[in-house]
Amino acid sequence: MTDLHVAIIMDGNGRWATAKGQPRNWGHRQGIESVRSVVRAGPGLGIRTLTLYAFSSDNWKRPPAEVSVLMKLLRTYLKTEIDELRKNGVRLKVVGRRDRLSPTLVKAIEHAERQTAQGDRLELRLAVDYSSRDLLLQAVRAAAAASDIDRRDLSALLGEAMNGDGRAPDVDLLIRTGGERRLSDFLLWECAYAELHFTPTMWPDFRGHDLQAALHDFSVRDRRFGEVAAAS
Repeated sequence: MTDLHVAIIMDGNGRWATAKGQPRNWGHRQGIESVRSVVRAGPGLGIRTLTLYAFSSDNWKRPPAEVSVLMKLLRTYLKTEIDELRKNGVRLKVVGRRDRLSPTLVKAIEHAERQTAQGDRLELRLAVDYSSRDLLLQAVRAAAAASDIDRRDLSALLGEAMNGDGRAPDVDLLIRTGGERRLSDFLLWECAYAELHFTPTMWPDFRGHDLQAALHDFSVRDRRFGEVAAAS
């Protein structure tokens, strides 16, 4: 298995912390080490693109103090991880809206993207202020101005809408931690034929070996994309 696109809904930080008698924000901070672990493990497991759901558009509904912590953690990650990302050949891209982010955070995003632009082992995409439905609507509005459009064209427009490069790449495997079993408005177009892997492991406990286990489960699945299985 090579050149895979794996997407992860990093769920369970708050519940993990609460279960340990700690504030929810402590769980978010501990989840950073899980990000580091899967980013390090990804290229060796055949992953070419890794998309992590960092902050959904619906997360703005959370208490302002929690939102503030999440944004500070993101800004800190962007500043502190650049050297390691560059050393390991990781190209960072933040996808989603940017108009509701603070100017300081947008500058940090742009700087991290520039500094890691030459990475060729792994594309790490952080989905921030991301809503698949909103982006699909934006892409459809752009498509309405065209006289003739196909799936590839719409995929390219969707990539542009999310501040991505080129078309929105199809997801091979979607992982959700924390025990929930839903997509939560994440990569709906790209996950049309994705395999789904749900695990009760909370995100702060998820590590490279858990990613490897999910990929092993993925490797034995029969992906037919609507076709009939070949006769043995």
